[in-house]
Amino acid sequence: MPASAVDRLAARLSELAGAPVELERPQDPAHGDYATNVALQSAPQHRRAPRELAAKLVEQAGALDEVERADVAGPGFVNLWLTTGWLGEALAEIGPDYGRGRPAEPQRIQVELVSANPAGPLTVGSARNGAYGDSVARLLSFAGHEVEREYYFNDAGRQIELFRASVEARRRGGDPPEGGYQGEYVNELARLDGDPVAHMLEEIKHEVAEFRIPVDTWRRQAEIEQKVPDVLPKLDTYEAQGTLWARTSAYGDDKDRPLVRSADGSFLYFAADVAYVQDKLERGFDRAIYVLGADHHGYVPRLKAAAAMLGYDPDRIEALIYQLVHIVEGGRAKKISKRRGDVVFLHELIEKIGVDASRWYLVTRGHDQPIDIDVDLAAERTQKNPVYYVQYAHARIAGILRNAGGALVDPTPSGSVEPEERDLIKRLTDFPVIASESAARRAPHAIPIYAIRVADDFHRFYHEHRVVDSETEAFRLGLCRATQHVIASCLDLIGVEAPERM
Repeated sequence: MPASAVDRLAARLSELAGAPVELERPQDPAHGDYATNVALQSAPQHRRAPRELAAKLVEQAGALDEVERADVAGPGFVNLWLTTGWLGEALAEIGPDYGRGRPAEPQRIQVELVSANPAGPLTVGSARNGAYGDSVARLLSFAGHEVEREYYFNDAGRQIELFRASVEARRRGGDPPEGGYQGEYVNELARLDGDPVAHMLEEIKHEVAEFRIPVDTWRRQAEIEQKVPDVLPKLDTYEAQGTLWARTSAYGDDKDRPLVRSADGSFLYFAADVAYVQDKLERGFDRAIYVLGADHHGYVPRLKAAAAMLGYDPDRIEALIYQLVHIVEGGRAKKISKRRGDVVFLHELIEKIGVDASRWYLVTRGHDQPIDIDVDLAAERTQKNPVYYVQYAHARIAGILRNAGGALVDPTPSGSVEPEERDLIKRLTDFPVIASESAARRAPHAIPIYAIRVADDFHRFYHEHRVVDSETEAFRLGLCRATQHVIASCLDLIGVEAPERM
């Protein structure tokens, strides 16, 4: 996407200042539309006082067509007030693809969304994994990268065998074994013929699709383990204590990891991890992103060590660790335990609050922070509910545009721009930076926060100013349409629908 109006203004100011200029929006509009500290930053190299450099930049900037006036503030900040012409130019750029990136070197990136045991329906914990991972994938794609989403089924090991034994016990009319799986879903599986794991795989695929996660590839641990014998000779290993070990401590891990039990030749969990690292990287991804639960903190160095032992650049491996989800209903938190049967499943959450609210609330906090979802608030269809509030702004704009019929829509201001209009335009121009930084930081939670602020500014503008049949109808319709585009993009980046009516 070509440089935005903000980028072009920053570039012109950089030429005048002889140093890179970053424009920031002051919290108080009385301090200008934008401000820069370039004079403070570059003063040491120029060996001049910051205020002296700032005064020179103010004089030069005042001659630009985009700048209505400028002044020096504090120890050397430059405050800028922009012309209505620049505001119209910035507004005219905002269409459906506004904010999309075009990186100089696009990467091919894989995001592993979920790696849960298929021993039951998806829980809200795994749903956070999926919602967060999918939003990261959407942001990376929006930033201009080629992204592939993958789901990894942990369909091997003790827990899976315990799950099968639990279902089989129910089929015989008995109780699950000690530590086994309980709950109504186990009874339902017992009434079906065939492998319960296969049934759960199909059910999970259906749930993932309903949750609007477009998975490109599916991998199974049972299949990956078949590649372990070919991988082991490539590793730095030794035998000790009746076990074959990987010398991962020589590659950045805090300790060595066991691979194979010498007594029976059975593979331990890290053996499948290493084979999976090779499976990912040999497919040619520039970067493989794992989204893992809070109990996987130690996995980051061991996965990087696996890549290094296999001869790959360990920086191609990235692990994002997400924290727990707590469901609060009626003021009380629900416990989560799949095997005890009192787990909160994703389909139950969706039944209570819908897909939109579920997706929204599962990404509203940084992945390194736990989330409390207040089911009662999330189910409300009022403006106290933030997802409803933002969707309502989109639907309200759609209604305004419908009521306008075939009226002219022109983002060019026909006169002075009101403070609420100016504030909304500036908020919209923040979007490319918000989207870019959210992708770079793997921080989709910044998107709903920003969307709320856009909705705030729009509702404030709409409360103060008539749109249809006003003297500046064409311009205000243009402002409404631009706002609608940005809100729709925000909602899409976190997998939430942008309704035309509510």
